Amino acid sequence: MKLKSIVAALLATSVLVGNALAADISLLNVSYDPTRELYQEYNAAFAKYWKGKTGDNVTINQSHGGSGKQARGVIDGLEADVTTLALAYDIDAIADKGLIPADWQKRLPNNASPYTSTIVFLVRKGNPKGIKDWGDLVKPEVSIITPNPKTSGGARWNYLAAWAYALEQPGGTEQKAKEFVGQVFRNVKVLDSGARGSTTTFVERGIGDVLLAWENEAYLSLKELGDKFEIVTPSLSILAEPPVSVVDKTVDKRGTRKVAQAYLEYLYSPEG
Repeated sequence: MKLKSIVAALLATSVLVGNALAADISLLNVSYDPTRELYQEYNAAFAKYWKGKTGDNVTINQSHGGSGKQARGVIDGLEADVTTLALAYDIDAIADKGLIPADWQKRLPNNASPYTSTIVFLVRKGNPKGIKDWGDLVKPEVSIITPNPKTSGGARWNYLAAWAYALEQPGGTEQKAKEFVGQVFRNVKVLDSGARGSTTTFVERGIGDVLLAWENEAYLSLKELGDKFEIVTPSLSILAEPPVSVVDKTVDKRGTRKVAQAYLEYLYSPEG
Protein backbone atom coordinates (compact mmCIF):
# COMPACT_ATOMS: atom_id res chain seq x y z
CA MET A 1 0.00 0.00 0.00
CA LYS A 2 1.38 3.40 -0.96
CA LEU A 3 2.16 5.97 1.76
CA LYS A 4 -0.58 8.34 0.58
CA SER A 5 -3.15 5.56 0.79
CA ILE A 6 -2.04 4.67 4.29
CA VAL A 7 -2.30 8.30 5.46
CA ALA A 8 -5.74 8.67 3.88
CA ALA A 9 -6.93 5.48 5.57
CA LEU A 10 -5.64 6.66 8.95
CA LEU A 11 -7.33 10.03 8.56
CA ALA A 12 -10.62 8.40 7.62
CA THR A 13 -10.37 6.11 10.61
CA SER A 14 -9.69 9.02 12.96
CA VAL A 15 -12.77 10.85 11.67
CA LEU A 16 -14.92 7.79 12.20
CA VAL A 17 -13.55 7.30 15.71
CA GLY A 18 -14.09 10.99 16.50
CA ASN A 19 -17.69 10.80 15.34
CA ALA A 20 -18.25 7.63 17.32
CA LEU A 21 -16.95 9.26 20.49
CA ALA A 22 -19.13 12.37 20.13
CA ALA A 23 -22.14 11.90 22.40
CA ASP A 24 -25.68 13.13 21.80
CA ILE A 25 -27.02 14.56 25.07
CA SER A 26 -30.38 16.08 25.91
CA LEU A 27 -31.37 18.26 28.85
CA LEU A 28 -34.77 19.45 30.04
CA ASN A 29 -34.90 22.97 31.45
CA VAL A 30 -38.12 23.57 33.39
CA SER A 31 -38.55 27.33 33.52
CA TYR A 32 -41.12 30.04 34.13
CA ASP A 33 -43.20 31.86 31.55
CA PRO A 34 -41.28 34.93 30.32
CA THR A 35 -37.94 33.18 29.72
CA ARG A 36 -38.93 31.60 26.41
CA GLU A 37 -37.04 34.04 24.20
CA LEU A 38 -34.07 34.22 26.59
CA TYR A 39 -33.47 30.48 26.61
CA GLN A 40 -34.14 30.07 22.91
CA GLU A 41 -31.06 32.22 22.28
CA TYR A 42 -29.07 30.96 25.26
CA ASN A 43 -29.57 27.29 24.43
CA ALA A 44 -28.12 27.78 20.96
CA ALA A 45 -25.12 29.61 22.41
CA PHE A 46 -24.49 26.94 25.03
CA ALA A 47 -24.82 24.08 22.52
CA LYS A 48 -22.18 25.74 20.34
CA TYR A 49 -19.91 26.29 23.35
CA TRP A 50 -20.30 22.69 24.57
CA LYS A 51 -19.67 21.28 21.11
CA GLY A 52 -16.44 23.24 20.87
CA LYS A 53 -15.35 22.28 24.37
CA THR A 54 -16.21 18.57 24.36
CA GLY A 55 -17.23 17.57 20.84
CA ASP A 56 -20.59 16.43 22.19
CA ASN A 57 -23.93 17.48 20.76
CA VAL A 58 -26.33 18.80 23.38
CA THR A 59 -30.02 19.53 22.81
CA ILE A 60 -31.87 21.55 25.44
CA ASN A 61 -35.62 21.05 25.59
CA GLN A 62 -37.77 23.65 27.32
CA SER A 63 -40.88 23.56 29.49
CA HIS A 64 -42.52 26.88 30.40
CA GLY A 65 -45.41 27.89 32.62
CA GLY A 66 -46.21 29.63 35.88
CA SER A 67 -43.27 29.12 38.24
CA GLY A 68 -45.27 27.51 41.04
CA LYS A 69 -47.04 25.24 38.59
CA GLN A 70 -43.70 24.24 37.06
CA ALA A 71 -42.28 23.40 40.49
CA ARG A 72 -45.30 21.21 41.15
CA GLY A 73 -44.70 19.46 37.84
CA VAL A 74 -41.12 18.57 38.85
CA ILE A 75 -42.31 17.36 42.25
CA ASP A 76 -44.94 15.21 40.54
CA GLY A 77 -42.42 13.53 38.25
CA LEU A 78 -41.45 15.84 35.39
CA GLU A 79 -37.78 14.87 34.94
CA ALA A 80 -36.08 18.25 34.75
CA ASP A 81 -32.29 18.24 34.56
CA VAL A 82 -32.30 21.90 35.57
CA THR A 83 -34.89 24.30 36.95
CA THR A 84 -34.75 28.03 36.21
CA LEU A 85 -37.70 29.35 38.17
CA ALA A 86 -39.00 32.75 39.25
CA LEU A 87 -38.21 32.64 42.95
CA ALA A 88 -36.38 30.58 45.55
CA TYR A 89 -39.60 29.48 47.22
CA ASP A 90 -40.44 27.28 44.24
CA ILE A 91 -37.05 25.56 44.16
CA ASP A 92 -37.23 25.17 47.95
CA ALA A 93 -40.49 23.28 47.41
CA ILE A 94 -38.63 20.84 45.13
CA ALA A 95 -35.82 20.54 47.70
CA ASP A 96 -38.37 19.78 50.42
CA LYS A 97 -39.27 16.63 48.46
CA GLY A 98 -35.65 15.46 48.42
CA LEU A 99 -34.99 16.07 44.71
CA ILE A 100 -32.44 18.81 45.41
CA PRO A 101 -30.23 19.40 48.50
CA ALA A 102 -31.50 21.97 51.00
CA ASP A 103 -28.36 24.09 50.49
CA TRP A 104 -28.84 24.37 46.71
CA GLN A 105 -28.41 28.17 46.76
CA LYS A 106 -24.79 27.81 47.91
CA ARG A 107 -23.74 25.91 44.80
CA LEU A 108 -23.68 28.89 42.43
CA PRO A 109 -22.79 32.61 42.82
CA ASN A 110 -25.28 35.23 43.99
CA ASN A 111 -27.43 32.69 45.82
CA ALA A 112 -27.82 30.82 42.54
CA SER A 113 -29.40 33.86 40.81
CA PRO A 114 -27.57 34.56 37.52
CA TYR A 115 -29.81 37.49 36.52
CA THR A 116 -32.24 39.97 38.02
CA SER A 117 -35.36 41.83 36.96
CA THR A 118 -38.02 44.08 38.44
CA ILE A 119 -41.74 44.77 38.16
CA VAL A 120 -43.15 47.57 35.99
CA PHE A 121 -46.54 48.63 34.64
CA LEU A 122 -47.48 48.21 30.98
CA VAL A 123 -50.27 50.59 29.99
CA ARG A 124 -52.00 51.45 26.74
CA LYS A 125 -50.54 54.22 24.58
CA GLY A 126 -51.20 57.64 26.07
CA ASN A 127 -51.86 56.09 29.49
CA PRO A 128 -55.59 56.97 29.38
CA LYS A 129 -56.16 56.15 33.07
CA GLY A 130 -53.16 58.24 34.19
CA ILE A 131 -51.50 55.37 36.05
CA LYS A 132 -48.18 56.51 37.51
CA ASP A 133 -47.69 54.58 40.74
CA TRP A 134 -49.02 51.76 42.90
CA GLY A 135 -51.54 54.05 44.56
CA ASP A 136 -53.31 54.54 41.24
CA LEU A 137 -54.05 50.82 41.01
CA VAL A 138 -56.68 50.95 43.76
CA LYS A 139 -58.83 53.53 41.99
CA PRO A 140 -62.24 51.97 41.29
CA GLU A 141 -62.09 52.72 37.57
CA VAL A 142 -58.75 50.92 37.02
CA SER A 143 -58.79 47.36 35.68
CA ILE A 144 -55.63 45.32 36.39
CA ILE A 145 -54.15 42.24 34.73
CA THR A 146 -51.73 40.09 36.74
CA PRO A 147 -51.07 36.35 37.00
CA ASN A 148 -52.33 34.28 39.91
CA PRO A 149 -49.92 34.24 42.91
CA LYS A 150 -50.94 30.64 43.58
CA THR A 151 -49.30 29.46 40.34
CA SER A 152 -47.05 32.28 39.11
CA GLY A 153 -43.74 33.41 40.56
CA GLY A 154 -44.01 36.73 38.76
CA ALA A 155 -47.37 37.32 40.45
CA ARG A 156 -45.73 36.79 43.84
CA TRP A 157 -43.14 39.43 42.99
CA ASN A 158 -46.04 41.73 42.00
CA TYR A 159 -47.65 41.04 45.37
CA LEU A 160 -44.42 41.71 47.28
CA ALA A 161 -43.72 44.92 45.37
CA ALA A 162 -47.19 46.27 46.14
CA TRP A 163 -46.75 45.25 49.79
CA ALA A 164 -43.37 47.02 49.98
CA TYR A 165 -44.86 50.20 48.49
CA ALA A 166 -47.62 50.25 51.12
CA LEU A 167 -45.12 49.75 53.95
CA GLU A 168 -43.06 52.70 52.71
CA GLN A 169 -45.99 55.11 52.84
CA PRO A 170 -46.36 57.44 55.86
CA GLY A 171 -47.81 55.41 58.71
CA GLY A 172 -47.31 52.20 56.80
CA THR A 173 -47.88 49.02 58.80
CA GLU A 174 -48.20 45.32 58.01
CA GLN A 175 -51.95 45.58 58.44
CA LYS A 176 -52.22 48.55 56.09
CA ALA A 177 -50.01 46.76 53.56
CA LYS A 178 -52.30 43.74 53.70
CA GLU A 179 -55.35 45.94 53.15
CA PHE A 180 -53.68 47.78 50.27
CA VAL A 181 -52.70 44.59 48.45
CA GLY A 182 -56.25 43.33 48.96
CA GLN A 183 -57.56 46.49 47.29
CA VAL A 184 -55.16 46.02 44.38
CA PHE A 185 -56.29 42.45 43.79
CA ARG A 186 -59.96 43.42 43.98
CA ASN A 187 -59.31 45.46 40.83
CA VAL A 188 -57.82 42.49 38.97
CA LYS A 189 -59.92 41.61 35.96
CA VAL A 190 -58.28 38.30 34.97
CA LEU A 191 -55.92 36.01 36.93
CA ASP A 192 -54.00 33.89 34.43
CA SER A 193 -51.86 30.98 35.62
CA GLY A 194 -48.62 32.52 34.32
CA ALA A 195 -47.02 35.80 33.24
CA ARG A 196 -47.11 35.03 29.52
CA GLY A 197 -50.81 34.26 29.74
CA SER A 198 -51.40 37.63 31.41
CA THR A 199 -49.42 39.37 28.67
CA THR A 200 -51.60 37.66 26.07
CA THR A 201 -54.75 38.72 27.93
CA PHE A 202 -53.65 42.36 28.06
CA VAL A 203 -51.86 42.72 24.72
CA GLU A 204 -53.75 40.43 22.36
CA ARG A 205 -57.20 40.21 23.94
CA GLY A 206 -57.26 43.91 24.87
CA ILE A 207 -58.49 43.35 28.44
CA GLY A 208 -57.50 45.67 31.28
CA ASP A 209 -55.96 49.12 31.75
CA VAL A 210 -52.62 48.03 33.19
CA LEU A 211 -50.51 44.88 33.20
CA LEU A 212 -48.22 44.20 36.16
CA ALA A 213 -45.26 42.66 34.40
CA TRP A 214 -41.67 41.56 34.53
CA GLU A 215 -39.59 44.36 33.03
CA ASN A 216 -38.26 42.11 30.24
CA GLU A 217 -41.79 40.96 29.39
CA ALA A 218 -42.97 44.57 29.16
CA TYR A 219 -40.09 45.49 26.85
CA LEU A 220 -40.84 42.49 24.65
CA SER A 221 -44.38 43.85 24.20
CA LEU A 222 -42.97 47.25 23.26
CA LYS A 223 -40.60 45.63 20.78
CA GLU A 224 -43.45 43.80 19.07
CA LEU A 225 -46.24 46.40 19.40
CA GLY A 226 -44.52 49.59 20.54
CA ASP A 227 -47.09 51.89 18.98
CA LYS A 228 -49.85 50.54 21.22
CA PHE A 229 -48.27 50.49 24.70
CA GLU A 230 -45.89 52.27 27.03
CA ILE A 231 -44.06 51.36 30.22
CA VAL A 232 -44.60 53.10 33.55
CA THR A 233 -41.91 52.62 36.19
CA PRO A 234 -43.43 53.01 39.67
CA SER A 235 -41.69 55.05 42.38
CA LEU A 236 -40.81 51.84 44.23
CA SER A 237 -40.49 48.30 42.95
CA ILE A 238 -38.61 45.18 43.93
CA LEU A 239 -35.36 43.53 42.89
CA ALA A 240 -36.44 40.12 41.65
CA GLU A 241 -33.70 37.47 41.69
CA PRO A 242 -34.86 34.37 39.79
CA PRO A 243 -32.77 31.34 40.86
CA VAL A 244 -31.53 28.21 39.08
CA SER A 245 -30.57 24.71 40.16
CA VAL A 246 -29.60 21.30 38.89
CA VAL A 247 -32.19 18.68 39.84
CA ASP A 248 -29.89 16.13 41.48
CA LYS A 249 -32.24 13.18 41.39
CA THR A 250 -32.72 13.54 37.63
CA VAL A 251 -29.13 14.22 36.58
CA ASP A 252 -27.80 11.34 38.66
CA LYS A 253 -30.39 9.02 37.15
CA ARG A 254 -29.69 10.17 33.58
CA GLY A 255 -25.94 10.73 33.89
CA THR A 256 -26.22 14.38 32.84
CA ARG A 257 -24.78 16.12 35.91
CA LYS A 258 -21.63 17.41 34.21
CA VAL A 259 -23.37 19.07 31.27
CA ALA A 260 -26.31 20.29 33.41
CA GLN A 261 -23.94 21.97 35.85
CA ALA A 262 -21.98 23.53 32.99
CA TYR A 263 -25.24 24.74 31.45
CA LEU A 264 -26.05 26.75 34.60
CA GLU A 265 -22.49 27.96 35.13
CA TYR A 266 -22.39 29.32 31.57
CA LEU A 267 -25.24 31.68 32.52
CA TYR A 268 -22.70 33.60 34.60
CA SER A 269 -20.20 33.99 31.75
CA PRO A 270 -19.95 37.10 29.55
CA GLU A 271 -21.12 34.99 26.61
CA GLY A 272 -24.08 33.64 28.58
